[in-house]
Amino acid sequence: MKRRGSGIIVGIGVIILAIGVYLVTTYNSLASEENNVDAKWSQVENVMQRRADLIPNLVNSVQGSMNHEEKIVKEITDARKAYNSAKTPSEKNAANNQIDQSLGTMVNVIQENYPTLASNENVKTLMVQLEGTENRISVERKNYIDQVNDYNQRLVRFPKNMAAKVLGFDKKANFKADDKAKEVPDVSFQ
Repeated sequence: MKRRGSGIIVGIGVIILAIGVYLVTTYNSLASEENNVDAKWSQVENVMQRRADLIPNLVNSVQGSMNHEEKIVKEITDARKAYNSAKTPSEKNAANNQIDQSLGTMVNVIQENYPTLASNENVKTLMVQLEGTENRISVERKNYIDQVNDYNQRLVRFPKNMAAKVLGFDKKANFKADDKAKEVPDVSFQ
């Protein structure tokens, strides 16, 4: 009888130990995945910051030639300030959308109203840099989306979903484009 009772205690101990090991390994893997998501978002912010840092150079390069386009210059400056003061990913994304819109307006104005300025080597170089930065932002957003998807998939699969709830892990919000991005832009060569 003593032998049977100690066997039950050992069995319960093994089960508790197995559950404990599972919870620890699940916690560690989810914590690592969560850190990977945060790192991917940091890289998105890094390339958006690169663009925000390039903007003053573009503005300074064209400002003298665009004296009556002060409204655009002010919009870009305000958008950059909003980006630099944003704290959360959604605030950064909103400020980034404001920068996108203002830069697009400036590039169109330069190309349409200031063909001489658009052919200036400094302006060309900065515009190429901005285009490259936009491509980098797009790539990093995709990497972030993929990482969030991987993390969220791990959270919803059984039995990790139960452990994730117990351990306090929640799904991460994925990148969401501005509603204006869904509109087809009007391109005119007149």
